[in-house]
Amino acid sequence: MRTPAEVIAGVKACGVVAVIRADTADEALGAVHAVREGGVLAIEVTFTVPNAEQIIARLAGELGDDVYLGAGTVTTVEQAKMAIEAGAQYMVSPAYDAEVFAYATGRNVAFFPGVLTPTEVLAAKKAGAEVFKIFPSSRMGPAYLKDLRAPFPGLQLLPTGGIDVHNAADYITAGAMALGVGGKLVDRAAIKAGNWTALTATAKELMRVVAAARAAL
Repeated sequence: MRTPAEVIAGVKACGVVAVIRADTADEALGAVHAVREGGVLAIEVTFTVPNAEQIIARLAGELGDDVYLGAGTVTTVEQAKMAIEAGAQYMVSPAYDAEVFAYATGRNVAFFPGVLTPTEVLAAKKAGAEVFKIFPSSRMGPAYLKDLRAPFPGLQLLPTGGIDVHNAADYITAGAMALGVGGKLVDRAAIKAGNWTALTATAKELMRVVAAARAAL
């Protein structure tokens, strides 16, 4: 089992977290394999997917340490418990809940709480959070990351929402440690059509854009 520090380092190195939302287990599994083929090794299966814990458990068994496997939209202690038992290496939430955060981190599992305001950042930071999901980043834009990092130097930010191949570089330049990308990467129409090639191609292009933006820093 990877330590939280190893998971954070791995997610940062990858640069992209694929946020998997689908209607069935087969769709979710197909999407995971497609983006992995495109080079995205940080995977987040959200609890909005039916039987998410079963999918996480299956992926953990199939892929092991070949990916950084996380659970997303974790908002309750019960979900956190199921995610840990299924083999999730980290958890992501759209918000910061002290009880859920304490449960996960108390079991030595990395937890990336969702925050937006400086007040929320400070509360999560005081609790021990190391990575902060900025959500919804689509409403704030890349410049907001710079604003947050001014009073909180070195903040490790994972913006999520509205990020695609066209604006990914802007978020990296603004200081994002990695990018949470959902529908713009894991396209629901492509999933429904079983067009896994399209998902793989988008993943490859997104990884190329992130690598280029980092090289230019």
